[in-house]
Amino acid sequence: MLNLNDLVLFAASVEHGGFAAASRRLGVPKSTLSKRVAALEDDLGVRLIHRTSRSFTLTDTGRDFYEHARAALIETEAAEDSVRRRVAEPTGKVRISCGVPTAQDYLAEHLPVLARRYPRMHVLVDVSDRRVDLVQEGYDIAVRSHFAPLPDSGLIQRQALVEDIVLVAAPMYLAEHGLPSGPPELSEHDALLTGQAGGDAWHLTRIDGAQAQVEPRARMTANEGRVLRAGAVAGLGITVLPERMCRAELSNGQLLRVLPEWTAGRVTTTLLVPHRRGQLPSVRATVEFLLDSLALS
Repeated sequence: MLNLNDLVLFAASVEHGGFAAASRRLGVPKSTLSKRVAALEDDLGVRLIHRTSRSFTLTDTGRDFYEHARAALIETEAAEDSVRRRVAEPTGKVRISCGVPTAQDYLAEHLPVLARRYPRMHVLVDVSDRRVDLVQEGYDIAVRSHFAPLPDSGLIQRQALVEDIVLVAAPMYLAEHGLPSGPPELSEHDALLTGQAGGDAWHLTRIDGAQAQVEPRARMTANEGRVLRAGAVAGLGITVLPERMCRAELSNGQLLRVLPEWTAGRVTTTLLVPHRRGQLPSVRATVEFLLDSLALS
């Protein structure tokens, strides 16, 4: 089997155009380079380099061998780097920005696990609904839940989760007012609305792609999902919520799906990372952890 060190010396000699230049770059005596390349040629039984006191050129066989040798060295470096990344424990501070609902419904259960996994890392979470400038304010990661695609901001975007927005109501409400059989009947029902622009109407999509728009009767309006969820559980009317936000209530029977073949859009959770910050081991480890955790939750 060939000596990997000989491949390194051979490739360096070729890349620097001769033994003298490679010797200066590597800090290895010129005579050592010449002897090791000669030993490599003996092992292979071929001439790789035409060399005289004035010239240093590859043979055709030497050119082919160099291409394969260089590829092998690149793969060796990549293999070593992958191991070093895994064994190196992330350290230092990681600053995360997220909104209140995102912190409560998406991150709260996972961040303690992250902290236990990397005890030498300090996670700082800034929970605020204001839009922050990641680069100017020194944040490493922003976690955003959004309904429309995010604008191109020059940041790395990693999609973590996409979930349906579903229609739900309490069994007591449906027992009193009846279960609608289609979107048109929703206009005759009480609704808990978001209060956002266009929030008085629900834009619905059926699993086969059909579209519908309805305007239910507003019973209560709030721009916070947990308030709407509580109102729905209390039997005030039908509301629309991200599936994850009402998963527990659907499971225990406090809420029921209304028109389960229809959804009121989708909410996407995305991680935003400045390019340079994303190269730090601690940031990279946090991003990968959050992507894995949110995908499985």
